[in-house]
Amino acid sequence: MSTESSAAPAAPSTSAEHPWPVRTVARKIGDWIHRLGAVWVEGQVTQISARPGTSTAFLTLRDPSADVSMSVTCPIGLLRSIDPPLREGASVVLHAKPSFFLGRGTLSLRANEIRAVGIGELLARIERLRKLLAAEGLFSSARKRRIPFLPQGVGLITGRASAAERDVLVNAQARWPHVLFKVVNTAVQGPQAVPQIIRALSTLDRDPAIDVIVIARGGGSVEDLLPFSDEALCRAVSAAGTPVVSAIGHEPDTPLLDHVADLRCSTPTDASKRIVPDVREETERVRQMRDRGRRALHGWVDTQTRLLNQLRSRPSLADPLGPIERRADDVDVHRERARRAVLGLLAKDQAELASARARLTALGPAATLARGYAVVQFTDDEGNLQVLRSVSGIEGGARLRIRVGDGAVGAVTDNASPTDGERS
Repeated sequence: MSTESSAAPAAPSTSAEHPWPVRTVARKIGDWIHRLGAVWVEGQVTQISARPGTSTAFLTLRDPSADVSMSVTCPIGLLRSIDPPLREGASVVLHAKPSFFLGRGTLSLRANEIRAVGIGELLARIERLRKLLAAEGLFSSARKRRIPFLPQGVGLITGRASAAERDVLVNAQARWPHVLFKVVNTAVQGPQAVPQIIRALSTLDRDPAIDVIVIARGGGSVEDLLPFSDEALCRAVSAAGTPVVSAIGHEPDTPLLDHVADLRCSTPTDASKRIVPDVREETERVRQMRDRGRRALHGWVDTQTRLLNQLRSRPSLADPLGPIERRADDVDVHRERARRAVLGLLAKDQAELASARARLTALGPAATLARGYAVVQFTDDEGNLQVLRSVSGIEGGARLRIRVGDGAVGAVTDNASPTDGERS
């Protein structure tokens, strides 16, 4: 068996048939709690009760980063010995021992020493938290969102009937009268400030009509502005889906919320100037843009008019039909020249063709026959017509075909005798 299992307390011997009474359970819980030693605890005082004539003072100690609180009791003399006097909202460190009251079944801390956290310690803790959040990238400009130019609705988280609320509403509506605000009043200092602001931030962040959320508060001491350097609030602002504007205190005041918010404004009045445009300035800007547009349009029209006039003054546009008519006359001239040239070529070729035809006619056999010559043909042994070229080629009584200029006649040879020239 392991050491841990051997050291583990035995299971209580109870059952549905043999249950423990309430006093037994309370006593056992009290015995276990009373065995705990004293501890140092840090928190924020949210309630102090010290009635005259009593020896015990009662306090409520809250964790500012979580919705957790515990009751604390201490001798009233211990509370009165603190200088300056302890007040609600103060941060303290106390040495206490857990105590369980059997009759009421409640747990509390019995303090024997209480130390108020000074300004220097508060600033040192804020600085350590600032470095932690910066290392996690919550201050990075890359994650900050742009504030809409003209938001549909503005959520405002501020104190009830405060100067900050009045400054934001009056100045914003003076700049843009139709701006719509949804105001959520919360505590802006003290122990209830952080949880109330976080709840208001969550409510406005879920509202689709809200485009930007402003967290505003007037100036104050370091302790008064301490809720706006709370880690839980800074992380809630960082996780919000709606852009958040921080308008806390005056110009020198820089709580950690200023670094986490998407836009940091020096004062609530400055926030009203940054979240909505000035209707007078925008109207004047529209008028200037309209004038610039009108001048630009007139200048463009004048330039195009000059270009059109220049184009219209050119000869091709001043007399658009003139060049066409002149070109038409040139076309007629060239067409007539081409016609004459073609006719001349045809006449020349016809003359040459007639001359060649005349020469061919003069040299042809028909022309020779027409001058009185004849072509004498005879039939050879194979029955083919042959031209008679010599009298030796035929014998007496041979049938001849004599072709003259206008036809042919048949003849029969009487005899064949050579001419005198041939005899010689």
